[in-house]
Amino acid sequence: MTDATSATTDHAPPAAKPRRTRTRWRTAFFVLAGVGIIAGVAWALFGSRLLVVRSVTVTGAHLVTSAQVVTVADVPLGTSLIGVDAGQVARRVEGIRQVASVTVSKDWPDHLAITVRERVPVVAVRMAAGGYDLVDPTGVLVVWSRTRPARLPLYQTSVNGGALAGNPGLATAAAVLAELSPALSKQVAEVTGTPGEANQVLLGLRDGKTVLWGGTDYAAQKNRELAVLLSGAARYIDVSAPGTVVTK
Repeated sequence: MTDATSATTDHAPPAAKPRRTRTRWRTAFFVLAGVGIIAGVAWALFGSRLLVVRSVTVTGAHLVTSAQVVTVADVPLGTSLIGVDAGQVARRVEGIRQVASVTVSKDWPDHLAITVRERVPVVAVRMAAGGYDLVDPTGVLVVWSRTRPARLPLYQTSVNGGALAGNPGLATAAAVLAELSPALSKQVAEVTGTPGEANQVLLGLRDGKTVLWGGTDYAAQKNRELAVLLSGAARYIDVSAPGTVVTK
């Protein structure tokens, strides 16, 4: 009895080896299958011709052409759509002077859409050599024009439009123009940001009257006071300190 028990005990361990071998093979199979699936997905996304840029459209471009935007965007047809860095594309297009901001979106499976918001000029600057620089509120020269657009007031300054970037006087003048009532805005022919005094904006109206608006504070009250005073005979109206208006 002792010998039989001993023989049975000596042969038990080898019986477990096939099970361990099958487990290892099963694990290896699933690992290889997983790697294959990942490789297949990666190939489909990055290496195949299924998800590549086949068309690029541009909307919102008027001062620049769609072709110029596409060229600067630099996304050749056939580029993997998933590999396109929308942020980098937007930054490249924003390098165009007339462009204020850009939105780039991927329209799956094969289209890239670029939406442009262009800079909007708010004043015209007369050039010594002729023509006008049309400048946006931040002082960026948007475009040159042979004639001054009727809707834009002339900004009185001794420098050309290309040197106004970041100019505090212009920034305040642009802010004031934006807060004028529609009726008053139509009457403004000239605007001046007093040198060294960014908060003293002077408006020259089309009928020859002059308004010292001051800064951007109390806009609603200033508009109300001017709505009454402009119908009078005064040629100069100072509303820079609302409630203590000065007229001449």
